[in-house]
Amino acid sequence: MRRTSAQNAVETIAVVAFDGISPFHLSVPCMVFGEDRTETGAPRFRVRVCASEPGPLQTNAGFTLGVSHGLEAIRRAQIVVVPSWCDDGRPAPPALIRALQSAHRRGATVVGLCLGAFVLAEAGLLDGRPATTHWNLAAAFARQYPQVTLQPEVLYVDDGDVLTSAGTAAGIDCCLHLLRVRYGAETANRAARRMVVAPHRQGGQAQYIQQPMPAAAEQDRLAPLLDWLGRHLHSPHELDGLARRALMSRRTFTRRFRESTGTTVGQWLQNQRLALAQRLLETTGRTVERVATDAGFGSAVSLRKHFVGAFKVSPTAYRRQFSQDAAAA
Repeated sequence: MRRTSAQNAVETIAVVAFDGISPFHLSVPCMVFGEDRTETGAPRFRVRVCASEPGPLQTNAGFTLGVSHGLEAIRRAQIVVVPSWCDDGRPAPPALIRALQSAHRRGATVVGLCLGAFVLAEAGLLDGRPATTHWNLAAAFARQYPQVTLQPEVLYVDDGDVLTSAGTAAGIDCCLHLLRVRYGAETANRAARRMVVAPHRQGGQAQYIQQPMPAAAEQDRLAPLLDWLGRHLHSPHELDGLARRALMSRRTFTRRFRESTGTTVGQWLQNQRLALAQRLLETTGRTVERVATDAGFGSAVSLRKHFVGAFKVSPTAYRRQFSQDAAAA
């Protein structure tokens, strides 16, 4: 698990812009990291939007951006984000490729959101690694970069010092995940509340491919159930009982749940329980056995199995890491 050695240190984040960029994609890392504040109200991050050459850049929305930083901003950044790339798949400028490679060699975390994964792959940073990108260009990515272990259906992939995400909203999920990893659940939750988005979706959750938005009526019927489930994660739940509570048949409920959340009922519950276990380990002194019970895993053995499977670290080691970072801050 990555954590900064001093949680109140100001980190520099370089966000790479380019001619024709989508304003939304550019805004995602700027919103997640640019507005974060420490307990004293000071900025936690120093966000620098940069480009291969500073100056005016045209967006795909018809207005111009003034970018004052060149690629030298990457040399001073602890995190480098490529928030997207050109739809036509054109090669990235050689200077940008070299800057990303240099940043990665010196230990910076490099993030490719949406089509930004193409740029990371071009730089060779994804060779032999798992990665994802927007589902619509996943096949093209796989053909172009067969040396990358593509996971085309997931929201984002965290492979330590390199992260990639699917399109649009998944970029928010990926950035919030990185914020959580570096500064803890409460910091990420505050940022999510400020943006009015879901505070935590596991990276393995499926992209919304077949039907991005469920029917409004069904969405309204599921919202109270999801809220209720979030408050009763400690209890066991059966599919038939949840379908009755949602006033749907088992088949309709299963289909609508996947369309609304992008995953199955069982996987959604496990993701939420894992997120709750993280928060309890970070913010309370409850024993691992008590955390397992309160988060709905039933036993410490079950919690450890699922926790290690999801985060590659035991609950005890996870808590210890947070305690060490808090003492160092």
